[in-house]
Amino acid sequence: MTKTSQSDAPEFLPKLVTVLREGYGLQDLRADALAGLTVAIVALPLSMAIAIASGVGPERGLYTAIIGGFLVSAFGGSRFQVGGPAGAFIVLVAACVAATGIEGLVLATLLSGLLLIAVGVLRIGSYIRFIPYPVTVGFTAGIAVIIFASQLRDLFGLHLAVTEPGELLHKLPVLWQARGTANAAAFAVAGATIAMIVGLKRWRPGWPGMLMAVVVASVLVALFGLQVETIGTRFGGLPSGLPRPAVPEISAAKLWAALPWAVSFTLLGAIESLLSAVVADGMTGRRHRSNAELVAQGVANVGSALFGGICVTGTIARTATNVRAGSRGPVSGMLHAVFVLGFMLIAAPLAAYIPLAALAGVLAIVAWNMAEKEELWSLIRFSRADALVVLTTFALVIFRDLTTGIVVGVALGGAVFIRRMSDATEVGHHERKGRYDPSEASPSGLAVCYLRGPYFFGAAARLGAVLDQIADTPQGFAVDFTDVPFIDSSGARSFDLLAHKTARKGGKLFFTATNAEVRAMLQSHGLREPRVTYLDDIAAVEAVLAAARQEKLPESG
Repeated sequence: MTKTSQSDAPEFLPKLVTVLREGYGLQDLRADALAGLTVAIVALPLSMAIAIASGVGPERGLYTAIIGGFLVSAFGGSRFQVGGPAGAFIVLVAACVAATGIEGLVLATLLSGLLLIAVGVLRIGSYIRFIPYPVTVGFTAGIAVIIFASQLRDLFGLHLAVTEPGELLHKLPVLWQARGTANAAAFAVAGATIAMIVGLKRWRPGWPGMLMAVVVASVLVALFGLQVETIGTRFGGLPSGLPRPAVPEISAAKLWAALPWAVSFTLLGAIESLLSAVVADGMTGRRHRSNAELVAQGVANVGSALFGGICVTGTIARTATNVRAGSRGPVSGMLHAVFVLGFMLIAAPLAAYIPLAALAGVLAIVAWNMAEKEELWSLIRFSRADALVVLTTFALVIFRDLTTGIVVGVALGGAVFIRRMSDATEVGHHERKGRYDPSEASPSGLAVCYLRGPYFFGAAARLGAVLDQIADTPQGFAVDFTDVPFIDSSGARSFDLLAHKTARKGGKLFFTATNAEVRAMLQSHGLREPRVTYLDDIAAVEAVLAAARQEKLPESG
């Protein structure tokens, strides 16, 4: 086996196989069981709340956590990733349901799974990790705002005369018009739920605050007969088991309608899952396999769709909980899915008593925690360029859609990077510092230009005028590439034009200290002998010019 194949061999190998090969004993299983139970307690109310906020029944959130969560851990490229329905998808899923119905959502989830598998197999996951940090902060904060806005109806117990719009600008006027229907009991239940979660997190951080708050709220509503809407009154009872797997109805028209949503699910799912895996890496010192993770996310989405679930992705909150609970590997994520299934089988009838206001309180906390407030403020304060990227992404996510926010944010981030890299590239007449001064040619008539930094299209555009000024120097012009790590085709083209100008003025162009990659790019654009002379250093250029002058002296005599 070659060295390359050896390095590529584990790229798609599930971390479950790696963990089992390393040795997995009873003590590891005990630790994973405890971690899985802890995550399941967090995932149970969260999965139902996310599903309801997404415009589907709570049972679909549980199907997603059970099937999708199990497959993500079983086939994933991260030791600690826990998959399931995610708050980041609420906006997209709700919009997809409104546009295509439940059947269209399930089909879009299935297509997204196939696309994620393709993205992983084609090794595109390695590039998704390069999304600029301001973009991730901006779209995460935007999603948090939208999630919170989506819960205003249940937080205040409002009764709407029309269907609640998905877009924020249309949603707020509708909610405001229904302000007279606000239910004080629902608001009190939501406020008590939030207060209990916050209080337990502060004074008893090891306790399952979300589950306890939902249970207490449900008991109080039933005990005092409070007139608030519950899962049972809106959706009926939960099923006490998983449905049989079934392929959604497929036709050309349905595929065409579902495909744009599937692409959006794929983009957001890939970003969210890899971000979650990176968080787990930072907490544990491990390293995930990005392409294996994307393949697993694809398999999980296909599996979720077959059981009527919604989009699956790696979730940062549950993954972090898994790590903090002492997980030893993927088995804890698989057991979390088993525990959620057990809860559904045993306690399905009791779920009907859960007040929607309590679940809205849970998602309000999720939205608050999602908004990376310190990071957002830091980016706005310390860099105008980063502030432009993060605020543009944030605004587009809120007022347009997630996909547009990400695409435009990445484009702006790329433009900012190009500008910064261009500014880092310098043309100097001194080896260490200073800008080129055309009057500072050597006594031999040689002008020396020292380049520093990558010379690509951004730098070429900014420095072209300086190079043109340098080319007015007679006899010899040398460009030192010692501090140039690479050059692109636009940069090489600028030197091709420089060579033409130097030749017209009767001068000679020299390139010194070019590495193999830089020389190959320059030569691919016609910069070969005799148009250009490649030498090791400036001293060699001086020697060549001196020798040329000596040859001309007898003729002039």
